[in-house]
Amino acid sequence: MNKIKTTLQGVFVLEPKVFSDARGFFLESYNQRVMAELGIGEGFVQDNHSHSTRNVVRGLHYQIQNPQGKLIRVIMGEILDIVVDLRRGSRTFGNWDAVPLSGENKRMLWIPAGFAHGFRVVSDGAHVLYKATDFYAPESERTLAWNDAELKIDWQLDGEPVVSPKDQRGVPFRDAEKFD
Repeated sequence: MNKIKTTLQGVFVLEPKVFSDARGFFLESYNQRVMAELGIGEGFVQDNHSHSTRNVVRGLHYQIQNPQGKLIRVIMGEILDIVVDLRRGSRTFGNWDAVPLSGENKRMLWIPAGFAHGFRVVSDGAHVLYKATDFYAPESERTLAWNDAELKIDWQLDGEPVVSPKDQRGVPFRDAEKFD
């Protein structure tokens, strides 16, 4: 598995070895030993699967009391994955990065606890799978404004975004709860 750094401290892309032939392909999407060697020592307790259509924007979500690390991958379609560093002690605090993930490139994104996460669907539809290091806790879930004027995230929109009412109520970065 190839590890590719991003601009955010602790966040990286994983590029699995893909074995292809006339029948299709095989890849190992998770191996606890390999992940530990790459710096992901946390255990995963929950797997999630979402399907969304073109220009859906999900996020930016995080859990303040039960922070989750996430291992994201797309099995069909393409997304632009967005990550924002909310860790006050980090050298990349307040910065964001965008990573394209798709069923075609088969890359995965590791996001440790302490980040807000969201994505925009680039293709007609996308199936996104992610593993989480802590259970979903709705009482501790927070939403950072996806369109925050201070962060100036480039979602690379090619039309009107489709945003849930909950995500439309996201708070600006300056008012968001952060991690120490």
